[in-house]
Amino acid sequence: MRPYPLQTHEMLFETTFCNPASSWEKGQVEKNVQDARRRLWQPLPSFADLDGLNTWLETRCIAAWKEISHGELPGTFADAWTNEVASLMPLGRPFDGFVEHTKRVSPTCLVHFERNRYSVPASFANRPVSLRIYPHRIVVAAEGRILCEHPRVIARSHTVVGRTVDDWRHYLAVIQRKPGALRNGAPFADMPDAFRRLQGHLLKHPGGDREMVEILALVLHHDEQSVLCAVELALDGGVPTKIHVLNILYRLLDGKPSSGATIDAPQALALRQEPKADVERYDALRRKAVPPAS
Repeated sequence: MRPYPLQTHEMLFETTFCNPASSWEKGQVEKNVQDARRRLWQPLPSFADLDGLNTWLETRCIAAWKEISHGELPGTFADAWTNEVASLMPLGRPFDGFVEHTKRVSPTCLVHFERNRYSVPASFANRPVSLRIYPHRIVVAAEGRILCEHPRVIARSHTVVGRTVDDWRHYLAVIQRKPGALRNGAPFADMPDAFRRLQGHLLKHPGGDREMVEILALVLHHDEQSVLCAVELALDGGVPTKIHVLNILYRLLDGKPSSGATIDAPQALALRQEPKADVERYDALRRKAVPPAS
């Protein structure tokens, strides 16, 4: 966990806590909290999500500054802030505050946190990683770099079964060794629709598993949107094959048009000079002397 004193050092502000062995100060703090609750939460509002609550709370706190007397300085808190704003320093970079845990990745490429499971790239299976907990996201880091990021699942009820948040890209190294896992692998149910449609076409033919794996593995070396666009163009063209997808992808990467100019050909083509069937040419080849093999 990044300690609170580190935040005060980066943000350049002083902290004021209750003094040790001063029990009479505790009542003052509780009274201030009670007064703040009455000002803000009566009547109790309701919101559809946490973002709506935070937006309303910010607006309500700014409005309360104009109503509450400062106590030590003349006027309200808003008046005191107006007098001090000219002397304030510009805000630096946002403080990167998180709670950090050391976790070991399971053999199924998952890390566990709060009864939920989050996927990690397969190359880090059975290895320790750093799990950084933010209010709305989970970040997995190792070897001095960020491996992946997931939205955080917050479920306080003990009756709700834990969820598995996975990313199909993390398992590409696994299906390259075992292409058959692509058929019923749970992470691959969340692939884009174009990949799913292409998979349905390729699995109808022998070796379609491996061809689909090779197409999915292209996202490890090329932009995923480019690969997805090539797959969609192949499906729209009615040629859902690996060779055609690769052809379109390389044309997109080279900046060349994926389709050539339209040729207006006649309905019936006629040969101006028909070829002659001259089998004597083959006899001439037979009469040539062939040198003996050494």
